[in-house]
Amino acid sequence: MPGYRWKPLEDLPADWKPLASVELASLAQVWQEQAQKLKRSEALREFNERLAREWAIETGIIEKLYSIDRGTTQLLIEKGIQASLIAHGSTDKPAEQLVPILEAQTAALEGVFDFVKQNRELSAFYIKELHQIMTKHQETIEARNGNGHAVTLELQRGVWKIWPNNPTVHEGEVHEYCPPLQVQPEIERLLGFHNEHAAKGVPPEVEAAWLHHRFTQIHPFQDGNGRIARALASLVFLRASWFPLVVRRDVRDEYIGALESADHSDLAPLVRLFTRIQKAAFINALSLSESVMKVHEPIEQIIAAAGEKLRAKTRALHEKQQSVFKVSQRLQETANQSLLAVKEKLDQAFGDTSARFRSSVDESSSDNDSWFKKQIVEAAIKLGYYADTRSYRAWIRLRMTEARQAEIVISFHALGTTFTGVAAVCAFLEFRDKAEGRQTTVEGPYVLCKEVFQFSYLEEESSVRERFVAWLQEVLSAGLDQWRRQL
Repeated sequence: MPGYRWKPLEDLPADWKPLASVELASLAQVWQEQAQKLKRSEALREFNERLAREWAIETGIIEKLYSIDRGTTQLLIEKGIQASLIAHGSTDKPAEQLVPILEAQTAALEGVFDFVKQNRELSAFYIKELHQIMTKHQETIEARNGNGHAVTLELQRGVWKIWPNNPTVHEGEVHEYCPPLQVQPEIERLLGFHNEHAAKGVPPEVEAAWLHHRFTQIHPFQDGNGRIARALASLVFLRASWFPLVVRRDVRDEYIGALESADHSDLAPLVRLFTRIQKAAFINALSLSESVMKVHEPIEQIIAAAGEKLRAKTRALHEKQQSVFKVSQRLQETANQSLLAVKEKLDQAFGDTSARFRSSVDESSSDNDSWFKKQIVEAAIKLGYYADTRSYRAWIRLRMTEARQAEIVISFHALGTTFTGVAAVCAFLEFRDKAEGRQTTVEGPYVLCKEVFQFSYLEEESSVRERFVAWLQEVLSAGLDQWRRQL
């Protein structure tokens, strides 16, 4: 009995608007402004090339088409896809077989970029063409015959499937995809809905998730459907001038779980995942340097460019600083109130059990606002962004002292190498031990947030505050739980 029975694909739910991300829309707008400044820069070109190589590598790893260790993956992303960079034992395929597959997947994404530039309409013909490019160096697939025996079949490129390709999933259950005879009409329905969504202004993160999932429900090809689905989702994002969808191996289980939720009419987990991936790409891109001057430029030009950069920075600060940093100050007040509420609960809970326990809440001043700069930089590196503590910095701290001292620090600062109107908040935990006659030793920082909290001058304050309150509660819960476990 099937674990999932195929049914004709469904349009977006009528109430799709709450799926959209307000913060992503404002972040995308900030990036569009910054992208114009970086348009011809070497930094942006290299960023896009690295992202494309990462896409090409990870899209096959997700499907278990091959495996590559993390060190080699990073080397290929940074240096380029070359057989000489692939050490023996770092992958399960010989380099001479792996490299053509990766090159074909890179070419497929390059084709998507070209398709978007040409402003062509998505069609069944193009999807088949994309499949041909993607699988150019994949000769066979592993399958099972009617008796359940493993067999090796020749891969048919750019051709709709002629046999069912229903996989066996949990505990022997079968997941039914679209029957071969229904593929063409279902693809036509998919494209029809997709065009209607463009006319309705469905935002990229929602449309990419819908298109990706519904395509996988059809599963029109003999093999390679997941890779094509991620390419189509990337096409949606690139049309919006966003970034390709890089689904990394680290989120594979979450990704598969989100697709299973979408099978049961809940698209929200997949939209949230795609939103998070795009948000990380925007934040990384906003951390690119605007300094794109050539080494051999005349001194006069370098000085003139530096002067213009400083003037632009001053203008940006005057125009955007007032709004975004005022919001930051109000978020600091919210954080301060939350930490004071936690302190009160701690004092009540420990007052009768430990005479040694003390807690306090304090916040930064102009004299000490740079205290945690090292920890903030470490946290930012772990979270994948550039923390700008020059344009703005402030912190609030909850201290808990028993046998040792623990500090939960909430840091507020700007984001990016140049201020673009985006502020960030991160949180970390540190432990301090002072041995008699010895210097204080510090353990940490332990980052308490899964992702940096960010907001731009374009987002409504009410929306920022609502997101921040939820984020702060998660952070405090994580910090207190980690503190409790070391008591």
